[in-house]
Amino acid sequence: MTGVQALDLPIERHLEELRTARRLSPNTLDAYRRDLADYGGFARRHHLSEWRQASQVFLDAYFAWLARRGLAWATVSRRRSALRGFHAFLVRHGECSDDPLADQPALRRERRLPHALSVHEVELLLAQPRPDSPLGLRDRAMLELAYASGLRVSELCGLERPRIDLAGRLLRVAGKGDKERVVPFGRTAQRALRDYLERGRPALVGDLGAGRRGSARLRHDAVFVNARGGALSRMGFWKILRGHARSAGIAARVHPHGLRHSFATHLLEGGADLRVVQELLGHASISTTAIYTHLDRGYLREVHRTFHPRP
Repeated sequence: MTGVQALDLPIERHLEELRTARRLSPNTLDAYRRDLADYGGFARRHHLSEWRQASQVFLDAYFAWLARRGLAWATVSRRRSALRGFHAFLVRHGECSDDPLADQPALRRERRLPHALSVHEVELLLAQPRPDSPLGLRDRAMLELAYASGLRVSELCGLERPRIDLAGRLLRVAGKGDKERVVPFGRTAQRALRDYLERGRPALVGDLGAGRRGSARLRHDAVFVNARGGALSRMGFWKILRGHARSAGIAARVHPHGLRHSFATHLLEGGADLRVVQELLGHASISTTAIYTHLDRGYLREVHRTFHPRP
């Protein structure tokens, strides 16, 4: 039996069982047939010769590929249901010993993502802070870095000076679950950040670092500070962002997560690989989408430089 037959024959037997035992409607059966044909094609492209080679990692890679194609949630949910039934069939008939979907949680409906600004709207927003005052330098550096790196608001506000490699244009970010990742940023953000660190932040912080211990030391380590020299809060960032969005004449409500979403959207629209974007964002699912590619720091920096609209 050839590799193609070893993959296709179990699918046909499963579909026949669905037709005779479960008496699915012709439309439902046709949908399952298309779903399983698509899955079989993915398996052949990744050189599977039999279904017992389909591991949980392989299934994760397949669903990541579906996400990259932009399929609707309902379509992905039906596809997952079709595969769950198919792999249960394989185990039941002795084709496989393990079911890679057996312990997988149910697929949750995806949350609605914040509105992504257009590149033009982002340019208008980033042009608002005036670099003629310490607060203007801070706002420009903060917005440039937020868009250049796709950091979460908590990551941006919690960023500390020792975690910035300004010359190398890299950030070491402690994300969710204290998982550290390295994120590159472009030259525009580098210049804005350097100006702020050299001329803006010292004027805002003053001698806090030489004063009291404890909280003063923490405020001194924070990159972005408020007008009193203390660490900037997430609500403080939101108010700053909202004020500059209003000045830019952006009609849509700009949420702090919107810059992160715009960062990801613009990279993908520019042709960046979804695996790279997930790595830059620090999503946990990168472990399943990067199984075929080792993403080193040089590659991340090069992709960021090539595809980000504000290098």
